[in-house]
Amino acid sequence: MRADAKKNYEQLLTAARDVVAEQGADASLRDIARRAGVGLGTLYRHFPTREALLDALLRACFDELTTRAGELETSRSPGVALVSWLREAVTVSRNYRGVTESMMAAIADPDSALHASCVTMRTAGARLLARAQDKGLARPDMDGTDLFALIGALAWLGDQAALAQRADHLFDIIASAILTERAGSDRDED
Repeated sequence: MRADAKKNYEQLLTAARDVVAEQGADASLRDIARRAGVGLGTLYRHFPTREALLDALLRACFDELTTRAGELETSRSPGVALVSWLREAVTVSRNYRGVTESMMAAIADPDSALHASCVTMRTAGARLLARAQDKGLARPDMDGTDLFALIGALAWLGDQAALAQRADHLFDIIASAILTERAGSDRDED
């Protein structure tokens, strides 16, 4: 990629990160281009669809969550690792208001630009869940798809003005429903 094209790409991602955080996933592409200091045509050359822009924006976050899951697998007890990662995944999803719907649709659509990123994130969470289940610290009747759905649900709760103040409390309720009784002492490790 030419230096000026790379610069435009980076400016668009930075602007998109800010505008999507402010306005949500349906943010104006024109506003993103304007904030990046480029024309709308430049935005479309780099990101032909809104979904392609969201994919580029979220891919880095999801890659970080995948890396973080690997770190948690080896550095923390299984129950703590699972809840820590779940909290981080919900936070990432909440940072981009309205992206939950796109994530849920993308996981079911292999042709979606977001599909690979969502599958990677779900797989990372599923590994943490399986590790906690193997130690008897998490419900055995859940899988990675359930965990991914809970990320979406908890992020959606945080997007609701009437519930936003209760989002952390509701997260704690869901986390305690995922962990089994034996996990109580596991929470205090580290």
